[in-house]
Amino acid sequence: MTGRFEVQLAGEGGQGLILAGVILAEAAAVYDGLNATQTQSYGPEARGGASKSEVVISDGEIDYPKVIEADCLLAMSQEACDKYVGHLKRDGVLIVDSVHVTRLPLGRQAVQAPITQLAEEATGRRITANVVALGVLVGTTGAVSRGAIEAAVRARAPKGTEEVNVTALTAGLDWAEQQRATL
Repeated sequence: MTGRFEVQLAGEGGQGLILAGVILAEAAAVYDGLNATQTQSYGPEARGGASKSEVVISDGEIDYPKVIEADCLLAMSQEACDKYVGHLKRDGVLIVDSVHVTRLPLGRQAVQAPITQLAEEATGRRITANVVALGVLVGTTGAVSRGAIEAAVRARAPKGTEEVNVTALTAGLDWAEQQRATL
């Protein structure tokens, strides 16, 4: 990776996107030796309200910690897609959970991944969709290395759930790899 790479992960509270942002930033900074910042915002509701995590990754200094114009937007809800797609670069990568995002913005190509479905199939738990999403994001963009994201997931997973979370991550990475193979 060279330069600055900006990622927004957006959805609803309770989907685990704040944690996903923390994991992505940790993968970059701790395991890939890059510079990274992570910021977050969410609505006043504990669950169901808007939630957004921003990660900036760079091989140089980061002089501003927030996303200026996203290279990648991961949208886990229709509301998040509609609200944040305007922050995405014209040639940026839009990744949507096709289970929850059914209306794509006009004039935008999107990676439509059945993230929630993949989580249910791989682990039997919808709650692992955030980790599947990380796999899809990393597998699609190469923002961090596969080894780094796996190490960060293992380090951040609640004790006793490491293997379930690595299974979820692998499901997302494998899905992205299969999509690249068909192009």
